[in-house]
Amino acid sequence: MSTKQPVTVVGLGPMGQAMARAFLDAGHAVTVWNRTASRADALVAGGAVLAGSIEDALRTNDLVILSLTDYEAMYAVLEPATGALAGRVIVNLSSDTPEKTRAGARWIAEHGGVHITGGVTVPPSGIGNRDSYTFYSGPREAFERYRSTLEALTTTDYRGEEPGIAALMYQIGMVMFWTSMLSYWQAIALADANGLTAEDVLPHAIETMNAMPDFLAFYTKRIDAGDHSGDVDRLAMGMASVEHVLHTNAEAGVDTALPAAVVDLFRRGMSAGHEADSFSSLVELLRKNRV
Repeated sequence: MSTKQPVTVVGLGPMGQAMARAFLDAGHAVTVWNRTASRADALVAGGAVLAGSIEDALRTNDLVILSLTDYEAMYAVLEPATGALAGRVIVNLSSDTPEKTRAGARWIAEHGGVHITGGVTVPPSGIGNRDSYTFYSGPREAFERYRSTLEALTTTDYRGEEPGIAALMYQIGMVMFWTSMLSYWQAIALADANGLTAEDVLPHAIETMNAMPDFLAFYTKRIDAGDHSGDVDRLAMGMASVEHVLHTNAEAGVDTALPAAVVDLFRRGMSAGHEADSFSSLVELLRKNRV
């Protein structure tokens, strides 16, 4: 008889399906539920059990994984079955803001459940890969009880009991991911306008990105120390560079919204008197309640 903890997965989009399959592959008994029941067909064929209702899905197992669009979707799905939340550990792997996550954790607790926040850092293809990881936060005892089961999905990175911290860490990653990818699309558009393909610029793009960890490490220590001395990278020098980037894109006839936004931030830094300071001084403009 298997000693693997049984699990319920609610929400069978691409991510939810990947999670349910990972649990099945790891030998867990899996119950699934989705508003469109046909999305469960392949999982049922692979050994999962389709619950007849959301209430049945919740009552079947103590551990419930939510893979939904956001927390509004959580309320829409769970509100008709709040009576079945008592005693359940709800691991919410849906994406949303830290504040909405905190409100959602309080709502689950009000109905007798325990809420654990999760921030999955990979797409569905990364589920089941030990090199992938997920941030978690919430009551430690509940997390530790199910840690080994959750590691069927990815490596776990527990960040403490405060429910919003896992969502915050996830969103920090998304800030960097989406902005970085947009910069690459901008580079490709500029290359294309000059007769180059994405394949032509890929090696240079990879070399540029590979250099980023060194820059991150260098600036992290200085920023935490409050050191924005412009000994090697005065903002005024960067101002000239970002203007050249903007002008190059404009001359090529490609969209300039992204490089113009960068130039605007540099100009704000210059106007705030940081022209002789380090480029890192721009973080002061971005911080809360800073001008």
